[in-house]
Amino acid sequence: MGRIRKRLSGLVPVYGIFPLIMAVTVNTAVYGGSRMIAGEWHHYNIESPLDRLVPFWPPSVLIYLGCYLFWAVNYVLIARQGKKEVCQFFTADFLSRMVCLVFFLVFPTTNIRPELAQDGLWNWLMGFVYSVDAADNLFPSIHCLVSWFCYIGIRGKKEIPAWYRGASCVMAVLVCISTLTTKQHVLVDVFGGVALAELCFVIGKREVVWRKYEKLLDKVNGKIFHKEE
Repeated sequence: MGRIRKRLSGLVPVYGIFPLIMAVTVNTAVYGGSRMIAGEWHHYNIESPLDRLVPFWPPSVLIYLGCYLFWAVNYVLIARQGKKEVCQFFTADFLSRMVCLVFFLVFPTTNIRPELAQDGLWNWLMGFVYSVDAADNLFPSIHCLVSWFCYIGIRGKKEIPAWYRGASCVMAVLVCISTLTTKQHVLVDVFGGVALAELCFVIGKREVVWRKYEKLLDKVNGKIFHKEE
């Protein structure tokens, strides 16, 4: 464990390691677990007439898939911030997934995907996405939620270059658009994801809330890493 700690602490402070691991674990559990539980339940289609005006544009799948690198880089940048900021952000991240879990189970949604042409790289990539990601767990959009977290987590942080903060905002918006043009989500999903990120970000800054996360973090660090940097 000491060797793992040494390697990871070169990338992020010790107090930032557990939040990153927990964020990935909780996200995977919520997304996969809700699908296992509610996969056969009735799903609601909340597509609106406005959604039918959004064109299907297969090349945007490049942004849809490329966002995973964006997420990894920005979550590491956020985990490198001060301990208070790290606790506040990852408290918000955890709360948002709990809200997502409730929606995925109480109000499961779906949409209608377009027929794909049989030729071309973009159509092949879209087919791959559709084959590995069922049309469920749509509201709120986790793609939009996480992408917006990536932006607001560094928003206003002077230690992050202004150009990168701006680029992160642009990337977050592009990801949101790509969820529509790949027909992975509808407009309500997008606005729901962004709004949930902003709401949880505000709640996560309340001391009575993030202190509970900090207490858990200190306990885990004490048991696994023996001491906190």
